Order: sequence, then C-alpha cells, then structure tokens
Amino acid sequence: MQSRREFLRVLPAAAVAAGVCLHPLRAARAARVRQDLAAWPGTAEAIATDEAFWFEVAQAYTVDRSLVNLNNGGTSPSPAVVQAAVKRHLDAMNAAPPSHALWRVQQPQREGVRTQLARAFGCDAEELALTRNASEGLQICQFGFDLEAGDEVLTTDRDYPRMLTTFRQRERREGIRPSVISLRGLDEDPDGIVARIGEHITPRTRMVLISHVVFLNGQILPAARIVAMARERGVPVIVDGAHSLAHLDFKLSDLACDYFAASLHKWLCAPHGTGLLYVRRERIGGLWPLMAAEAKQDADIRKFEEIGTHPEAAFLAIAEALAFHLGIGPERKETRLLYLRDYWAKQLLEHDRVRLHTSLKPGMACGIACFGIEGVDSGALSAWLWNRHRILTTTVKHPDFEGVRVTPNVYTRLEELDRFVDCVEHVLKHGLGAEKAGRGG
Repeated sequence: MQSRREFLRVLPAAAVAAGVCLHPLRAARAARVRQDLAAWPGTAEAIATDEAFWFEVAQAYTVDRSLVNLNNGGTSPSPAVVQAAVKRHLDAMNAAPPSHALWRVQQPQREGVRTQLARAFGCDAEELALTRNASEGLQICQFGFDLEAGDEVLTTDRDYPRMLTTFRQRERREGIRPSVISLRGLDEDPDGIVARIGEHITPRTRMVLISHVVFLNGQILPAARIVAMARERGVPVIVDGAHSLAHLDFKLSDLACDYFAASLHKWLCAPHGTGLLYVRRERIGGLWPLMAAEAKQDADIRKFEEIGTHPEAAFLAIAEALAFHLGIGPERKETRLLYLRDYWAKQLLEHDRVRLHTSLKPGMACGIACFGIEGVDSGALSAWLWNRHRILTTTVKHPDFEGVRVTPNVYTRLEELDRFVDCVEHVLKHGLGAEKAGRGG
C-alpha cells in the first residue's frame, strides 16, 4: 500500500499547497484530468455525447451537486487545480515580505500568463493586457478615445447595459451622441445586421461597440464582417467578447478587430475578477488608460494595467484555467455546449406554449439560450426554480422579449438538465402555484 509520504510526493505542487482549502485528492485529480482529456480519442461531435469524457471533466470541479447552476454565463466556478493555484500564490505572497513577493516575484510572472493567453487566442503578447473583467476592458476603450461634442458612437440594443451607461455618462459630460441601433427581427439575418449598422455610420461616427455573443440570448453577431465594413469607412470597432472567449472556438486574428475585451471568469473558468483586453499594436498609443500612466508607457500595453497595488494570485492562476481549457480542447468544448443547449431546448420546444428566443440554426448561437412560457412571468419562473428546486437561472427582460436565460457549462450533467426540464414541464402542466410532484420533487 502506498504510504502517505509517497502519496504526497507524487501530488502536484498545486494540490499540496492547497492544504485544508481543498481535498488533496480532488486537486490532484483535477491536475491529471487536463492531461488525460487531450489524448481522448474521437471527433468533437462524437465526444460531445460521450458522457464518460464529460464525467472526467466534471470531477475536476468542486461544485455543490445539491444545487444546479444554469447561470454560468454570469460567472463560472473554477476547477480545483485553479483554486489551488490561487491559494498557492496567496500563501507565497504572505510567507515572504509581501512587497518583495508581490512586485519582485509575482508581478514579473504575469508575463508568462500574458504570453500563454496570446498564443492560445491568436494575438501578440504585446497587444494583450490583463484586466479584472470585460467591463473594465471595454470602458478603457470607451473612455480612452478623445471625443468632442457632437461626435457619434454606435452600439446596439443587444449590448450590455453597463456599456450603454458608459456612453451616456460621456454624453452628459462631453456632449457626445450615442446611437443605439435596434436589431429587432435580425436574429437569423447576419447580412441584415451588417447592413443596419452600416446604415447608421455617418461622417461624425467615431466608434462602434458590438457584442460578439449577445448576453441576453446567446445570439452570435457577425463580428468579423462588421469590423471589416466599419474599417472600410475609417471607423474602429470595439468587440465585447465577454460571452465568446473560451465559449466559441475562434482566434482574435479571425475577427481582425482593433479592440476586444472579455471576462475570464465566465467561459474560461479562471479566478473571479480576471479578464483581458486586446488592443491592436498600432492603436495602443492613441488610447488613454483609465488610470494614469507615465508618458513613456504610451505605446506599452501594460499602461492599461496601472491600477495600483492588487494581488497577483488570481492573474497567475489564469494559467491553470487556460491549461484546463486547452486540455478539453476548444472545438470539443464548443460542440459540447451546443449539445447541452439542444438537449434541454428541443425537449421544451415540444410544448406549444414555450417560446425560444434563441435561434437553433447552425452558427446563430451556441451554449446560451433564452426561453419563455406563454402566460407565465419569467421572473416568477426563475425564482420558483431556485426557491423550490435550487436550480439557478437568470431572468432576461428586454423590450423585444423576456425569458429565462439558461447557461450550462462543461461540468453540467445531463441528469441536472433532465431535472430542469422536468420542473419546467410541471409548470406547463400545473402552473407555478402547485407543488411539484414526481421525479426530482
């Protein structure tokens, strides 16, 4: 029998450092899983339905299975090995003099993380800044342009409210003119989306902000085509990639955009409070940082990271999250998320009163979808799912539609989606007032 000393000797350093925070066996298993998955045979389509593969993925997480988290679009849990890495880096900072560990040891280490992210997502490391979330990265871009009263900025009614608030603040302070373009009726019409945005570009337009994947219902916008169309007219495009990075299988070079920002605590499952900002090299010098940087940094991507003293632990642990993501494989991951969406959505669409606000046509959406039930308030349904059955979703309310947004992730089990579907079907049959009986009740 293997002794405790021998067992500890073979554990990854991350698991040993986890101490009482994580069970050593769970952290060690998480570290092995990412290596084993890459060698798993089969096409992305075959693996999407291979529950043995996804069982191995799920075992790398420490999620509470008495709950069902179908709001991973808000933020996702991190695998055990990522949690262990955060603790390891925090422990190292507190064991040594923090001023030395933080600025002399850990801050230089973030360069390795920058390089790994750039290689994985298709850009130059000198074009990539580490931020705290997508909002920070996008606001760097939204506030970083020199604008004058009367200058126009374009966005859509499918974009994130905080980004609309950002433009409206500049409107109040400086007199710029935000234009919010309606995309109603264009969920399955990429040509129409490009044309509609193009119609609103004028000689006073200074920038366009679009979402790559719409947070409301998962709609994929034709970002690369919008970027190309706007560039022909001399207008830069800021791409909100909060819901596309590590969800869709693509490279930043595919979009050919000048600005792109994302949260890494969503689909990459990195530590909470981590994100990235991409700025094309020739655009860095013309974009002001949110917090002041010295003039000598004008052309340096790191000027966007000048936020004062902050812990590096979460940023360094991004490397573990990225390794786990690549271990699964971006194509396999996207295909699985698509399979999970269809698994629950197609069952619910068998009922006449269910309305799906997300297209199931290829290329129109992926793992995020939004549905509603005729005659049932979506907020009340989402609350009932959580209060009665501990199934977490989120409510979407928009002038064009309202519904319940559902976002499973790679650790989600089919049995959990079955429970979710069962609960919704109970509401379809009995309404929200009756207690649920039967399976899962």
